[in-house]
Amino acid sequence: MARKDTQNALRRRGIPDATIDILLSQYTSLGSIAEASPGDLVDLGLSDEEAANVLKLVGTAKKSGKKAEKKAVEAAPAVKVDFREVSKTKPLTPMEEKLTDMADELDLKLSRRVITELASRIDGYDLPESKVKALLERAHQRFEEHIMDANESAGILAAQSIGEPGTQMTMRTFHYAGVAEINVTLGLPRLIEIVDARRVPSTPLMTIRIVPEVAGDVDAVRKVASRIEKTTLPDIADIETDIVNMRVIVHPDEVKMEQKGITLEKIVEKLDKDRRLKKLARIEEGKIVLSTPEGEEPSFKRLQNIVQAARDAAIQGVDGIERAILRKEGPEYVIYTAGSNLRDVLKEENVDPARTSTNSIQEIYDVLGVEAARNSIINEASRTLEEQGLTVDIRHIMLVADLMTNDGDVKAIGRHGISGRKSSVLARAAFEITATHLLHAALTGETDFLDGVAENIIVGQPVTLGTGAVNLVYQPKRKGAQQ
Repeated sequence: MARKDTQNALRRRGIPDATIDILLSQYTSLGSIAEASPGDLVDLGLSDEEAANVLKLVGTAKKSGKKAEKKAVEAAPAVKVDFREVSKTKPLTPMEEKLTDMADELDLKLSRRVITELASRIDGYDLPESKVKALLERAHQRFEEHIMDANESAGILAAQSIGEPGTQMTMRTFHYAGVAEINVTLGLPRLIEIVDARRVPSTPLMTIRIVPEVAGDVDAVRKVASRIEKTTLPDIADIETDIVNMRVIVHPDEVKMEQKGITLEKIVEKLDKDRRLKKLARIEEGKIVLSTPEGEEPSFKRLQNIVQAARDAAIQGVDGIERAILRKEGPEYVIYTAGSNLRDVLKEENVDPARTSTNSIQEIYDVLGVEAARNSIINEASRTLEEQGLTVDIRHIMLVADLMTNDGDVKAIGRHGISGRKSSVLARAAFEITATHLLHAALTGETDFLDGVAENIIVGQPVTLGTGAVNLVYQPKRKGAQQ
């Protein structure tokens, strides 16, 4: 642990700065302080009470337990982790057993995930033992190459890896199946929407998959699409204005109504729910008539309001879903919608909730929770980059998604999200609205411990990463000590 990190850790435990300076003249980490005896701390110049308080705050009992455990581990012979012992829930396959034994013989440290992946790939092939050993050695070499170094700047690498190809992205809109009403934003605008955690995307879109039992039945899928898609009165009927009798006549299209599964009674019921048309609709000779109630003086303005309300009235559909189309993908039909309402769509009959998704990350967070939102950020960002022909390691995108969701809600990367919530005053000031951040910090008496990258660069000292995380400590010999 670097000196600065130890210093900050001691500060957070409430140890005075004067005591910290004395401790850091001899010790370089919390562990070394915890392992010291009260007498050792008194020799440094602390009082008995101060020494006891330091050991209490650092956690001597906990550290002593770790020290004893460490000594016990050092004294014991090196033992490899046997996956067969720790894997009680899912036993190893014969091929995994074989690879585990071979890795032990070759003294190769491979994770369970790597062993399982290799076993699934080569199981069923007749490979000589020499080839399998060469494969294990190669996998071990690649595994070692991909382990991240200590004090690596993971955040900076992720920002560069996503930001550099992001500058190559184009601004374009993609249309589904040639239907102009349904399009989705791609490229840089979509990537900005994702990292800004926009509550409503510029082009909300849902991909609705049907349960496998009826997914191949086009009529059943079309019925689901009809129930979901917003249907207004002009979609299924002609609206006529009878000026002579001061009324509105709705002529239903029987074919369209049958396709949508709508009856005259349902239309009247929906019209009655509109406060502008309440108790104005009635069925007469296969038509629906809307007229002013008895006792109310008819007027052209009132008639015009009735016509407009009738045209706007939604007869069927889920709120927010403006358009729905069917596409055949393999053996099943999939519904794509313009607009999004995940909560209500999941309640619809025959909709497969496990495979239905939306491009609205905030909606996924509201309905399914923060873990689902994290997965959605990863999927949407990686798909947006792939559609532009750009390759970014999925782990960089996962790091961004983790950062956006690590405290239980979805935060934007910007002044109202992660960058605006940094504990460092200088880091916030370096991002945006510099004077405001510095003035507010001065008024409230904030302290900046210079833990991060930006603030250390601002004050002109080495960053505590990579080689900057290593300190060279010179300890002079004590007077009277043996040579």
